[in-house]
Amino acid sequence: MSFSEREVERYARHLVLREVGGQGQQALARASVAIVGAGGLGAPAALYLAAAGVGQLTLIDPDVVDLSNLQRQVLFDTADVGAAKVEAAARRLAALNPHVTIDAQRARLEADNAVGLLAGCDLVLDGTDNFATRFDVNAACVAAGVPLVSGAIGRWTGQVGVFAGRPCYRCLAPEIPPDAETCVAVGVIGSMMALEAIKLIARAGDSLTGRLLIYDALAAETRTVTLVADPHCPVCGPTASTE
Repeated sequence: MSFSEREVERYARHLVLREVGGQGQQALARASVAIVGAGGLGAPAALYLAAAGVGQLTLIDPDVVDLSNLQRQVLFDTADVGAAKVEAAARRLAALNPHVTIDAQRARLEADNAVGLLAGCDLVLDGTDNFATRFDVNAACVAAGVPLVSGAIGRWTGQVGVFAGRPCYRCLAPEIPPDAETCVAVGVIGSMMALEAIKLIARAGDSLTGRLLIYDALAAETRTVTLVADPHCPVCGPTASTE
């Protein structure tokens, strides 16, 4: 794969990085990444991945842009209110980088359609705001052997982790918690998700695979914890169903 002069100029800051360079940029251009949820987390992640030159982005979200979204979902503007999120996002991302192919899927990912929606993807980012969908995304990724970059938020805290095989996301969250909340730190976590995706694709540095980074915005602190596989996990454990 070769780049045009315009592409070389566009990706110059990547090309001079020892950890990315030409091979890493080519890997990005060949990659197919799915982003589930085009909201607070998916919006900044999609912007950075499109800007970075990921070859294909599949955006999966059933919702329309609401005025209240604009406080934190930086992918949209006032003129997009009322439009389908994935369609408005596709227009913005295509304008940002015409070299990226955008596949807009206005759908709610569920257990019965997850395999089809994620087919052909090399990597999945989960930026959804409900645990039922997170569980379905995780199960589909484990079944397909596709790495999952998961972001989550709650008030002033957020977390991002990479799941590839065991442990999986269900090892971290076996059940749906009763007190899931919204957050204002979505831009930070969404950007971290995009960075982890770029590192995985370009094979740069140490990813968060098997680890969870926790960000406390009020204290301006981060910490990283090592995840442990649950031997009784219903998704990746030895007794997990293969149906």
